[in-house]
Amino acid sequence: MDGEIIPIDSKTIRDAKSNGVKSSFYMVGAWTRENNMVLGQVKVSEKSNEITAIPKLLELITIKGGTVTTDAWSVNKK
Repeated sequence: MDGEIIPIDSKTIRDAKSNGVKSSFYMVGAWTRENNMVLGQVKVSEKSNEITAIPKLLELITIKGGTVTTDAWSVNKK
């Protein structure tokens, strides 16, 4: 992934059902533009936000020599 840009973005999953009850929830995912695939996703805790979910997502994937970007955050991984 040398030099690759890894965008991280959150999405709202609307009208999902849990035990027959509709509710929305949020996911944070990392995307590789070069390979057009999702590297990983984590659900955002109900009493939290995407900023606290991003470090959990980064623990799940290996990024070496790429740049991770988000709407509110940017980290250069070496």
